[in-house]
Amino acid sequence: MRSIINFVVLLTGVAFFTACEKVEDLPNYNLGNPVVLSASATTIAFQAADSDKTALTLNWTFPHYATDSANMKYIVEIDSTGRNFAGEVTRIVTKKLSTSFTAKELNNILLGYGYAFNVAVDMDVRVTSSYLNNNDKFISNTVKIKMTPYKVPPKVALPASGRLFIVGDASTFGWTNDAAPPFPPDREFSRINETTWGGIFYMTGGGGYKLLQTQGDWSTQFHQVSGNALSGTFEQKDADPAFSSPSAGWYKIIFDFQAGKYTLTALSDPLPQELYVTGDATAGGWVNNPPANQKFTRLNSNEYQITMSFVPGKYYKFLSSSGNWQPQFGGSSDTGGDLGANYGGGTDPAAIPTPAAAGNYTIKVNFLTNKYSVQ
Repeated sequence: MRSIINFVVLLTGVAFFTACEKVEDLPNYNLGNPVVLSASATTIAFQAADSDKTALTLNWTFPHYATDSANMKYIVEIDSTGRNFAGEVTRIVTKKLSTSFTAKELNNILLGYGYAFNVAVDMDVRVTSSYLNNNDKFISNTVKIKMTPYKVPPKVALPASGRLFIVGDASTFGWTNDAAPPFPPDREFSRINETTWGGIFYMTGGGGYKLLQTQGDWSTQFHQVSGNALSGTFEQKDADPAFSSPSAGWYKIIFDFQAGKYTLTALSDPLPQELYVTGDATAGGWVNNPPANQKFTRLNSNEYQITMSFVPGKYYKFLSSSGNWQPQFGGSSDTGGDLGANYGGGTDPAAIPTPAAAGNYTIKVNFLTNKYSVQ
């Protein structure tokens, strides 16, 4: 029994003396420093022919983390100036203190933000350094670079006819595609710019629709590739599926051939199906039942046009139906601008002044853009 007690005491003493031994101080590891970023150019304006050439090279200093360089990570961040990198595009780099972008890569970034061709924009670039596990992050200085996107072919070939029509039971026009008589103008989209068409249509809430570029011809139709009733992608091909209908109501529909995408936006007010001019600028005066010669001609689903003879110092507005004061539309400029509206229960828009010089003028009203012009 005594031997066992002595053995326990001996072990306790060893443990005691071992616990009291002094150890070396723990080492201090370097947490690193923010890198200093530099760019090969502060202005970039390449052309499509140079798309595969290097447009920008970024270099940064060593961050001095206490590890092998292979265990360090750098995130290159690019965003529009003024957004504080809230919508950044990133690239991860390891084992190197530099990276390069081709003109095509930068152009895709700019077009992804929706910037117009051949218009310079200000962009911010920075680098966030860290360990591979994202610890000890440091943000570099921000380099500002002016970049100009160049024009690229649209993802979907533009309609050869330059025109675009809706067809399908999701619209009020059905699947009729006879070569004659001509489609009504309210079935046609308007061309917003070189690569974008838009229109305002009532959607039935069921069925589907497609796009036609030539009346009576199914072979050059456009149909949905991916997405849902409110957005997605499309292509030109005689194939299914059709675009599906959103819930019943009025919608602004945009087809962007440059990006190959479509979007639908619900409208709170219906599209006027007729339009008249009223006011002391007209022969009929301020009446809510203008004569037939003061009725606009409908150009397409969302545009109306009329030619009027004006003298200076008079005013006029637009009415959407004969016999009613509302909905009514107006504006403050004699040459055109934003279209004011009162669909009922609101404040009436300003009356439009006639031009300073007497003469014949063509008025266009576009409900897609909510603009009017007087020329």
